[in-house]
Amino acid sequence: MSTLRMIARLDVKAPNLIKGVHLEGLRKLGDPSGFAQRYYADGIDEIVYIDAVASLYERNTIVDLVRHTAEDVFIPITAGGGVRSVEGAQILLRAGADKIAINTAATQNPELIRKLAERFGSQCVVLSIEAKRQKDHWEAYCDNGRERTGLDVIEWSRRGEKLGAGEILLTSVDREGTRGGYDIELTRAVADAVGIPVIASGGMGKFEHLSEVVNVGHADAVAMAHVLHFQKMTIPDIRRQALAHGLNVRPV
Repeated sequence: MSTLRMIARLDVKAPNLIKGVHLEGLRKLGDPSGFAQRYYADGIDEIVYIDAVASLYERNTIVDLVRHTAEDVFIPITAGGGVRSVEGAQILLRAGADKIAINTAATQNPELIRKLAERFGSQCVVLSIEAKRQKDHWEAYCDNGRERTGLDVIEWSRRGEKLGAGEILLTSVDREGTRGGYDIELTRAVADAVGIPVIASGGMGKFEHLSEVVNVGHADAVAMAHVLHFQKMTIPDIRRQALAHGLNVRPV
């Protein structure tokens, strides 16, 4: 059994860390690099930065943030939002990112996944999928949950894997920011459909949500935001509870 990764997700609208509900109604929380440094000191396994408005304005504004964070944070950093080309990805990787998350550009040009994987390796390519339930299936959204793509989430996950994505960051837009728990059915459907790691994102409010999405939802990693940003839970406490419940996490 692989080690369960605990990931801090930081959504950014430069220069601020932000948090909303269903990816909307965003609150400014402060300097994202300061939060990242605190989570690193507390023992988080990875950091994910997502520029929430990059695709909307067709820009990438988190290069300096990644560079600044990488000077003090020595765990894997994933950066996403506004990456539309191999060159754009390379800028972020040179700034200190270990992985690149792509969503909007990939839905518009799926071959970008293959190009990134061929250039940097699949381990660097994270397919970010924002999923919303549509009656009997889930549809992939882009532009931070604002735009429909018409893509079925399960089919898109499989296609992304075939094109070379090394893992999937799966965000339930319906659950995001609600603290009501991850979408277990969605996570399990995607995790069981692909052979690459799936990061569950959106909805954590208490430890039981984490254990359920791992044990029942088959997630390989969990992304957390609200519970960390608002100090509802601490990373050492979450890790201790995970160990006590037999989850394979890195020891405190």
